[in-house]
Amino acid sequence: MPDLFADNALLPEGWSRDVRIAVTGDGVIARVQAGAESAGAERLPGIALPGMANLHSHAFQRAMAGLAERGGGAHDSFWSWREVMYGFVARLTPDDLSGIAAQLYVEMLKAGYTAVGEFHYLHRDPAGRAYADGTEMSERIVAAAGRAGIGLTLLPVLYLAGGFDGAPPSAAQRRFVTGVEELLRLVEQLRVRHAANADFRVGIAPHSLRAVPPAALAACLDGLAALDGDAPIHIHVAEQEAEVEACRRARHARPVEWLLAHAPVDRRWCLVHATHMTAEETRALAQSSAVAGLCPSTEANLGDGLFPLAGYLEAGGRFGIGSDSQVSVSPVEELRWLEYGQRLTERRRAVAAGGAAMSTGAILYGAALAGGAQALGRPLGALAPGKRADIVVLDAAHPALAGRDGDAVLDSYLFAGNLSPLRDVMVGGRWVIRDGHHADEEAIAQAYRETAARLARGAPEAARREP
Repeated sequence: MPDLFADNALLPEGWSRDVRIAVTGDGVIARVQAGAESAGAERLPGIALPGMANLHSHAFQRAMAGLAERGGGAHDSFWSWREVMYGFVARLTPDDLSGIAAQLYVEMLKAGYTAVGEFHYLHRDPAGRAYADGTEMSERIVAAAGRAGIGLTLLPVLYLAGGFDGAPPSAAQRRFVTGVEELLRLVEQLRVRHAANADFRVGIAPHSLRAVPPAALAACLDGLAALDGDAPIHIHVAEQEAEVEACRRARHARPVEWLLAHAPVDRRWCLVHATHMTAEETRALAQSSAVAGLCPSTEANLGDGLFPLAGYLEAGGRFGIGSDSQVSVSPVEELRWLEYGQRLTERRRAVAAGGAAMSTGAILYGAALAGGAQALGRPLGALAPGKRADIVVLDAAHPALAGRDGDAVLDSYLFAGNLSPLRDVMVGGRWVIRDGHHADEEAIAQAYRETAARLARGAPEAARREP
């Protein structure tokens, strides 16, 4: 493909002018030169940024977003939301998952995500039986990502227990159940089948400490090490105070405390949520080199609480962002509300900037780029040689960016208005969004509308009732 040329681009060393980017045929950035000539290059119509990684997604939940917003009493919480989710997931077919995931991934691309970590726990059929091909539901996710054109790190979930007491999963959880050997076999099959796909990676996701007993966690980690010692490992942890208390009763330690003491947590790991930590846990997580996977829009929607961002950043912690339950599919909203939640609790501004005369937008965007790339285990997050050519182009003439330069571009992108200035998106050297549109978006949207309408007809009465 021809070289790309940007009048203004965000490089690892900072903002640069007249940037020429050479991309290989397999979608890798080969060379980046600032102060270059544009002759013979494809000129980008705006400001070039590295594409953002979405490190935590449950694709099927896109079609249930909004169906759990009816009040059900004084004790509405994550746990009551989970019951609505269980009812929804019980009806999903493989074709449903295909249609939902393709729509979601197009929406992610149009919002500026160029890669996604799919925390995938729909393995079995609605009756809890294995599909003839154990990779059936996983392959639907892979195919949807391919159709949309988004990079994918698939994280098949290990799910064995219904709680810290080791009770068997409930009937509502039967679609999630996998054994250690079954999961490792799935991972190996996916690795072999998609070895030639540079926009694909596979890791694992022990669902949570409550769903994975200690012996199974250790066995799974050992098995993964034999397959791929660098594979990403993601886990839900400390999302809810009730979960923290249950862990304390069962394992005599808080979840993050227990995990750091009993598992080889390092840069391969992503601890999703980690909302409820002590100051000691916060420092220890930061020092582990793992990534905290933060999903502020979902965490707010579920009433989870707020991550201790200020202390975590002061300790050198790494983080990335995810859309989780898909109540929002926007990196701008995740980063905006990550900062706003801190401002509301700290009662001060520019919390992520740490009191220094620095750009809040630049700190948030840069940290999420690095943390997201690390969590997905792929060479992403920078316009630099050796990285995937994942590029988003912002319209410099957009009202939100008018008169902005340097880090003020990121400050305004994240904190000024709701009309997105994003124009074009490239993933792995291929344009997937042009002037705000995806080439296949109408067909994908029509299939999604039909799926969503059919599923909504079977939604719980409380979700369907008119005001």
